Amino acid sequence: MLAQVISSANLGIDAYVVRVEVDIGGGLPSFSTVGLPDGAVKESKDRVSAAIKNSGFLFPRKRITVNLAPADIRKEGAAFDLPIAVGILAATQQVQQEKLIRVMVLGELSLDGSLRDVRGVLSMAIEARRHQVEGMIVPAGNAKEAAIVAGVRVFPAATLSETVELLNGQKHRDPFVVDQKKLFSQSSAYDVDFCDVKGQEHVKRALEVAAAGGHNIIMIGPPGSGKTMLARRIPTILPPMTLDEALETTRIHSVAGLLPRNRALVAARPFRAPHHTISDAGLIGGGHHPRPGEVSLAHRGVLFLDELPEFKKNVLEVMRQPLEDGQVTIARANISLTYPANFMLAAAMNPCPCGYYTDSRVECTCTPLQIQRYMSRISGPLLDRIDIHIEVPAVRYKELSTKSCGESSADIRKRVIQTREMQLRRFRHRKIYSNGQMSSQDIRRHCAIDVDSSKLMQMAVAKFGLSARAYDRILKVSRTIADLEGRKQISSAHIAEAIQYRTLDRNLWM
Repeated sequence: MLAQVISSANLGIDAYVVRVEVDIGGGLPSFSTVGLPDGAVKESKDRVSAAIKNSGFLFPRKRITVNLAPADIRKEGAAFDLPIAVGILAATQQVQQEKLIRVMVLGELSLDGSLRDVRGVLSMAIEARRHQVEGMIVPAGNAKEAAIVAGVRVFPAATLSETVELLNGQKHRDPFVVDQKKLFSQSSAYDVDFCDVKGQEHVKRALEVAAAGGHNIIMIGPPGSGKTMLARRIPTILPPMTLDEALETTRIHSVAGLLPRNRALVAARPFRAPHHTISDAGLIGGGHHPRPGEVSLAHRGVLFLDELPEFKKNVLEVMRQPLEDGQVTIARANISLTYPANFMLAAAMNPCPCGYYTDSRVECTCTPLQIQRYMSRISGPLLDRIDIHIEVPAVRYKELSTKSCGESSADIRKRVIQTREMQLRRFRHRKIYSNGQMSSQDIRRHCAIDVDSSKLMQMAVAKFGLSARAYDRILKVSRTIADLEGRKQISSAHIAEAIQYRTLDRNLWM
């Protein structure tokens, strides 16, 4: 007997339909799986046979052949357990085959027949809608995630027995439904706020400018000055995510297996802070079976690199592509995958190895040569891709002891949203959404400066030895500062403030 079950698998953050064909014929008892299965798929035969027996169904002692089509794409993961088991039961007439042509089935089986959650269900649901599949049977823990996609009827199941009852019509159940708007609002809250930060008003201003224009930023200051605290609050002042952005971000986290069980949607801006010991594959993505890295997990959010000089040089250098292109491509011998990586980079570092070069309270023990070597760990090309450099001094006791609260994230976010809306109107015919993404052509068109501003820029370039890329960064930031004030024309005051945000340019620092 032959049976066919519709299932799905992930390729990057996208999914594709897999048809699980099961043939049961005569001969010595055997169980073989073809169609480029990986180790987890090959091992499914032991989970499937035990689950079928322990669920009270008949497991045929015949020759079983399972084909996963298309056969030229490698299949990985345990999501094929349930469709293989259903295919065997359908081939032995324990499940009605006529319903299988309209339903997508996926799930991992335990030995007792219970279902476990799988990764990438959101992308699979989108693919099911594209192929006009009437319904999906998924593990109960994946039901919310799959039900976010409108137009697909989702039926959660807890066990193999429950799946068979649904397919045979022995158990009637309405499709699982979620309130998309309610889920979106519940998932978009933050548990930190800028009003918690004492002092550092000029740093908050720099972060506001960075958020308003989508600019990358680096903070330099001694230990305990609040760099990490400030960075963690950047997502709270970024514009709220749209539903399309939330779905795209959720797909990445779902494929990576990082979507919490009780959270079906990533509606708050991601904040990723990898340790400085991370590898280049961990940061960019990769592995034998390529997985998204930290730059993709930070998509539409913030990637925070603390202690930037401590990262390996090769790790930092591979960030050039995602910083420029907003995506990262992982190439292997038989496959090439592209993951989105459109994030705001926030970095932090000490001014010297001991950390107290700029701290008036603690004496620095580093020599000029040590400081120079420490600063040289960050390459010039990477530093040029960071628009704003801001010094974060140690907080004075008077500021720490004050009981007054600073400006809230909600108030700052209002100004950021207004500025972003202005930029969206400006770039409505382009595929960019912020000043930080402007090309050289955009800069020439939208960042024209008057005579006084031009003289100021000329002095800055001559005195500080600014590169051509640093010159463009200053123009981009000054455009954002002007937008925050609602000005169409960039003035010398805007240029002067933008120049102040180039602290790490060589002659400024040493």
